[in-house]
Amino acid sequence: MNDKTESQEQVFAFLVESASHGCRMTRGQAVRRIDTHAASVFLAGNRALKVKRAVRFPFLDYSTLAKRKEACEAELAVNVPYAPEIYRGVVAITREADGRLAIAGKGKPVEWAVEMQRFDETRTLDHLAGEIDETLADALGTAVAAAHEKAPIVEAAPWIAALGAYLDQNLEAFRKMPELFEPEAVGTLDLCSRQAYGRVEALLAHRGRLGRVRRGHGDLHLGNIALIDGRPVLFDAIEFDPLIAAGDVLYDLAFLLMDLCERGRPEAANIVLNRYLAETRRAEDLDGLAALPLFLSLRAAIRAKVTAARIERVDALERAEIERSARAYFAFAQRAIAPSEAKFVAVGGLSGTGKTRLARALAPGIAPMPGAVIVRSDVERKGLFGIAEADKLPEAAYAPEVSKRVYAALSEKAHRILAAKHSAIVDAVFAQPQERSALAEVAKAVNVRLLGLFLTAGLELRVARVGTRLNDASDAEDVVARAQERYDLGPIDWTRIDASGTVEETLVRAQAVLDQHTSRRP
Repeated sequence: MNDKTESQEQVFAFLVESASHGCRMTRGQAVRRIDTHAASVFLAGNRALKVKRAVRFPFLDYSTLAKRKEACEAELAVNVPYAPEIYRGVVAITREADGRLAIAGKGKPVEWAVEMQRFDETRTLDHLAGEIDETLADALGTAVAAAHEKAPIVEAAPWIAALGAYLDQNLEAFRKMPELFEPEAVGTLDLCSRQAYGRVEALLAHRGRLGRVRRGHGDLHLGNIALIDGRPVLFDAIEFDPLIAAGDVLYDLAFLLMDLCERGRPEAANIVLNRYLAETRRAEDLDGLAALPLFLSLRAAIRAKVTAARIERVDALERAEIERSARAYFAFAQRAIAPSEAKFVAVGGLSGTGKTRLARALAPGIAPMPGAVIVRSDVERKGLFGIAEADKLPEAAYAPEVSKRVYAALSEKAHRILAAKHSAIVDAVFAQPQERSALAEVAKAVNVRLLGLFLTAGLELRVARVGTRLNDASDAEDVVARAQERYDLGPIDWTRIDASGTVEETLVRAQAVLDQHTSRRP
């Protein structure tokens, strides 16, 4: 329902005029207006003014001036923790004594707006998806983890119930559009989603008791992340409904992961997930991976529904593209809810053989989406001592008793990931036979076949490689690499991979072994 008033149209006409913004505008500069279903944004100079449109939908109500003011204040309160550099305050559009409109004048308020610092609107990540490299993807995972750490904890039960309601709403919407969503496929997606919901409902309740259900961003897609001064900044979090904004932190993250994967950026999605888990260092988040297929599928299904709803409001020229997009989201939801079986890969080898590079290259392509979780001994060791990954540890941190604790942690984490039906890659030297056999025991316990890869390369090449590392979790230097040459590795029943060539050549060899391993029946 739309209750847009004549006075709001007057306000919009006023805000689109350059003169209304005074000295903020340079000569000849025009105000840019951006409209969505619920707001109009006016970009003028270095300022953006966001006005709530006088609309009422089932999920929000901005139909009165008082409600729009309240919504502006809520938007400010919700978003300042995410982007204090963007959100400035709430300002009134006033009717002055002489009848003129003014921004933050002395007259009676006739409209309210969220005032923001304008940033380059072409630098949101939906525009830059093709440019998201390893560094930016890593920063994204860090940014989301930091945001979730500050997000307030909320009661889990209402949100868990809402997930079931979302399934009902999706089914109803899809059934009304049989020409767009094939009825049999709709029924299958609904059945699989409800089965997945039943499997993880108790897990979600447990995570709620652990404080992992929070009032998060709620709308964490690439269009709501801006690149400002080279770093990702989250903005435009949901303010109109605390329940829609609430959720398991992995459900919040899943929107971003889904968006990256759907746009053909699985490598970036995998880096985001791995960095997020490395930052949180919460064992329960590894258990929570069991819910990720449902979360990814539900995010895509809701996106399909919302996208399809736009068809009624566009001309024939736009209709075909919207239909294509809605079907693509629906297809993604189908794939996500029926994930492939988990795979277990171990990458071993002496320092300088390229284990970490190979693990990172393999991970995005190992289903289920968005790829395997990497557990790395160098990172675990740094975490054990509570220091940053790139900080150097003393020699005592590499004593045999410490290494036993590190390798035990690798096995324990791999077990949790695989028990959650997600794929894992463990990256470590694995010089001792008992370290390798421990992973075989993990594989047996979770009924998953282990593929062990042991990388090999000559001493001088390994020494050269460790000498070029920068800002890396590994502390191995040339002295360590030379000392490892004397290791008694014992019998190695893992597949040896020649890693003396380029990263790409090693990846081709390893991928061939992985493909062969996957094609075999257990």
